[in-house]
Amino acid sequence: MAGENCASEDKQDSSDDCREETCIFCKIANRDDPSTEILAEDEDIVCFQDIYPGAPHHYLVIPKKHIHSCLSLQTDDINLVKKMADMGREVLKAKNVTNLEDISLGFHVPPYITVPHLHLHVLAPFSQVFKWVICKYTSFWYLTEEKLLQELTENKKEKKNGHVTVARRRV
Repeated sequence: MAGENCASEDKQDSSDDCREETCIFCKIANRDDPSTEILAEDEDIVCFQDIYPGAPHHYLVIPKKHIHSCLSLQTDDINLVKKMADMGREVLKAKNVTNLEDISLGFHVPPYITVPHLHLHVLAPFSQVFKWVICKYTSFWYLTEEKLLQELTENKKEKKNGHVTVARRRV
């Protein structure tokens, strides 16, 4: 499972600044950042508003356990990704977003991450994403929840069939 340690065999996913004690998202998850309002929380994940919103509703869902990025995830983490997405949708509903077809849930892919701690972007309405950031949420370096789950599921099937997948992210 991801998050066992910060070191990664995947060179794309390694980080020199991967210490939990200095990670702002670890501080938020542990409620050590008084300026961040937690919108939703359970035993594994928390949700809060992005400080640089890209849409009228822009929230981040993060695991409490330090996981570097979506490239750190393994097949055992499928339920974590689903749980993060479910929390994102629930927060949108609580914020009176009614059209859940006009949303985007996704992860930035290293090296295009600003905080080296797994975080799901929850954007709504996606049709109103601010023009100056639209490329951040439509590029190759933005992996939607559906695409990530598909890749993790394919890896699980390949693993079950005895195949080894070296690179999860195909360029």
